Amino acid sequence: MLPPYSEDAPDHETLASTPGPLVLEFGSNTCGICEAATPLIAAAMANSPIPHIRVQDGKGRRLGRQLGIKLWPTLIFLRDGQEISRIVRPDVEQPLLAALGQLANAGNDLSGGRQHQ
Repeated sequence: MLPPYSEDAPDHETLASTPGPLVLEFGSNTCGICEAATPLIAAAMANSPIPHIRVQDGKGRRLGRQLGIKLWPTLIFLRDGQEISRIVRPDVEQPLLAALGQLANAGNDLSGGRQHQ
């Protein structure tokens, strides 16, 4: 299973300068939709070597506002601080696996394309 959403969120500047791939997940430990999606997200991430940070979001949480988080859970797939894709309220595993694959291959893609799901 995944750890709870962390109160300790990285700051926007740190994320922007983080090398390599990273999955940033926003949600709340009291959110029923987040709780329902957790097994699905855990299954998708189970065999992935990509770091995954779960961030407690809510009123007064700056990082979520800076990144335009409106609904939970929202997963942002970053490479070298740049958003590659985003998935909001996943309800099936396949889009998560596709986004992880896209993130893993983004370092080989010179187009720099960004896709929102």
